[in-house]
Amino acid sequence: MIQPAKRLDTVQEYYFSRKGKEVARMNAEGMDIISLAIGSPDMPPSQQTIDVLCTEANKPNAHGYQPTVGIPELRGAMARFYKRWYGVELDPATEIQPLIGSKEGILHVTLAFVNPGDKVLVPNPGYPTYTSLSNLLGADIVNYDLRPENDWQPDFEQLEQLVTENEKNAGKPFRLLWVNYPNMPTGAKAQRQTYEKLVDFAKRHNIVIVNDNPYSFILNQGEKLSIMQVPGAKECCIEFNSMSKSHNMPGWRVGMLSTNAQFVQWILKVKSNIDSGTFRALQLAAAQAYDNTELWHQQANITTYANRRRMAEEIMTMLGCQFDPEQVGMFLWGRIPDQYENVEQLTERVLHEARVYITPGFIFGSNGARYIRISLCAKDDKFEEAVKRIKEVFC
Repeated sequence: MIQPAKRLDTVQEYYFSRKGKEVARMNAEGMDIISLAIGSPDMPPSQQTIDVLCTEANKPNAHGYQPTVGIPELRGAMARFYKRWYGVELDPATEIQPLIGSKEGILHVTLAFVNPGDKVLVPNPGYPTYTSLSNLLGADIVNYDLRPENDWQPDFEQLEQLVTENEKNAGKPFRLLWVNYPNMPTGAKAQRQTYEKLVDFAKRHNIVIVNDNPYSFILNQGEKLSIMQVPGAKECCIEFNSMSKSHNMPGWRVGMLSTNAQFVQWILKVKSNIDSGTFRALQLAAAQAYDNTELWHQQANITTYANRRRMAEEIMTMLGCQFDPEQVGMFLWGRIPDQYENVEQLTERVLHEARVYITPGFIFGSNGARYIRISLCAKDDKFEEAVKRIKEVFC
């Protein structure tokens, strides 16, 4: 009999894909489930972005294959974006690589740096794709803890111990350390001292730090931080920055990475064998989006989400959950009451009795097992209805 590759034994269908089928069945039965689960922005990009896409797509010569490195207009816009918001100088020709979203970047970076059996450090809790793609590619995953008592920042004593013990035992090398700030799912803010410690750790242990940074603009009115602001970071770090969250472009699949020229070339060697470039009109539209005004970001990513965040906090309170009001990003992360044996006792009750779909934290790792996550990506009227439904069941 034909059998699938053994690598499929290392992963399951993505939680939101699997659970989404159940929710779709419930909707087909007329239950009208309100989804506060997935972080897919429900608002459009700027009008200028859409206008450029339409104009360029109507040109008869716009439909050919494009260079995998991305067109100069897009790389230049990405460099301007980093200079404007982070104060970081990047050479658009050599230190930037456009991506078809950060998920693609996770794949390409792992292929470029990790041999089968090599070790990668993955946060717990953390974005599930860091784990699933590492498993698919035969890496040895070693989790490091993020905990509330440490503001969900890495425990550097633990990291040092993990690496030192591995070196003593002559184990396969640690090649990558995945990190994500502002953090998803916990909403923890980026901290400059964390970035500085990560760069120092990387240099001393010859490990590449990959910082996934898509949430800088979501309910984050303070200074925008990038690991690339740390002196020497380009030598040992890669940073992803996606347009999905910050520019309301999740379905467009445009992102970028920044690092040194050598790393870009290694990653490009992988990428050029996998895809054939991004549609030119889409690249030009993305370049336009990178020049969005500060007012647009304020209205699209702060004012709108702030109102929804207040309703998400109301839901957390009604459910008896504890949360940090200083969280940033497009989710709210809260600890469930002790009365529940496990988180699904709460989330399944919310789904089947209140008809509201929220995310159980265990999908992000064992340190999320007592938490729920509420997405802010639903229209205000849907949020208001969700508040009403949950109040009827839990209050």
